[in-house]
Amino acid sequence: MSARGVVILGSTGSIGTQALDVLADRRDEYRVVALAAGRNRELLEAQAAAFDVPPELARTCADEPAALAELAAHPDADVVLNAVVGFAGLPATLAALEAGKRLALANKESLIAGGPVVAKARAGGGELVPVDSEHSAIYQALRAGSAHEVGKIVLTCSGGPFRGRSRDQLADVTVEDALAHPTWNMGAKITIDSSTLMNKGLEVIEAHELFGVDFDRIQVVVHPQSVVHGMVEFTDGATIAQLSMPDMRLPIGLALGAPARLDQPFGAIDWAGLGSLTFEEPDLDAFPCLGLAYAAGRAGGGAPATLNGANEVAVQAFLDRAIPWRAIPDVVDEVLQAGFGNVDDVEGVLTCDRVARERATSAVERRSAA
Repeated sequence: MSARGVVILGSTGSIGTQALDVLADRRDEYRVVALAAGRNRELLEAQAAAFDVPPELARTCADEPAALAELAAHPDADVVLNAVVGFAGLPATLAALEAGKRLALANKESLIAGGPVVAKARAGGGELVPVDSEHSAIYQALRAGSAHEVGKIVLTCSGGPFRGRSRDQLADVTVEDALAHPTWNMGAKITIDSSTLMNKGLEVIEAHELFGVDFDRIQVVVHPQSVVHGMVEFTDGATIAQLSMPDMRLPIGLALGAPARLDQPFGAIDWAGLGSLTFEEPDLDAFPCLGLAYAAGRAGGGAPATLNGANEVAVQAFLDRAIPWRAIPDVVDEVLQAGFGNVDDVEGVLTCDRVARERATSAVERRSAA
């Protein structure tokens, strides 16, 4: 059987580099067709040389969604890994699905903001397989039963660097504090989202879109050890969980070749030395972003796109030290309270996102000037 063609969008980021690590020893199974990166041209060129990718198909496309979409629809691609950060990944998600590709999705924002239009794109014959460790866990656990037997989905989160702190104790946290994730090594944006629990809120919406489970049957629990990545509780009370040590190469490898698994273990557990696994309820007072995401998901329409756009602006403002950490949910809530439109088509998604960003930028500027 000939090698499957792979396009990696976001190749120089955390997910992209780990994906290439997975593919490095599997060149008889996979062939890297094209690469796209943000602005790290030096690393991109090294990757292209290592995987024999022609220079014209190794592109820096940080601000060029159309270029990402072009690569996602490349005729030689069987699998497209979308690891672009943020809303900019939406055109590539749509292009891959409409072209009938397998989409290994690590860009959760495109599914969250554009859920209805992504659903339409899936009708083009493309297959969507999640890369997030939590959704990969649910994807695997669902093999144990049929859709009508699912009682609820349980998503786990580490709690981030501020687990256990009260809202008052979070008044003066720094960018460096928020970037010090206890168990995962990720990019800056997703790490800040993890610290606010917005990342888990976005994953709640993503789970709803991926698996068709209503929000009342999606639960979040804090699990500091990050060993249990997700669980499905079935109607008879049985719970199936996926466990592994934190290593994104496992879900990446599965997304590339599912339902087949890799023949190399990533994140294998030393059961005798593992110790205890603990679970607790999230603190919605200290971390209101999770509650905002649930509310936006239940509201539907343009609310998830508005939530996502406002959050991206607020997170960048915090990273730029323009607002404090506790202002991130305040900005998002203010933008949601101003209202949102619908997302029946791509233009509707783009409008919701643009308006949300404009309102969030104004909210940030008012707080920066205060």
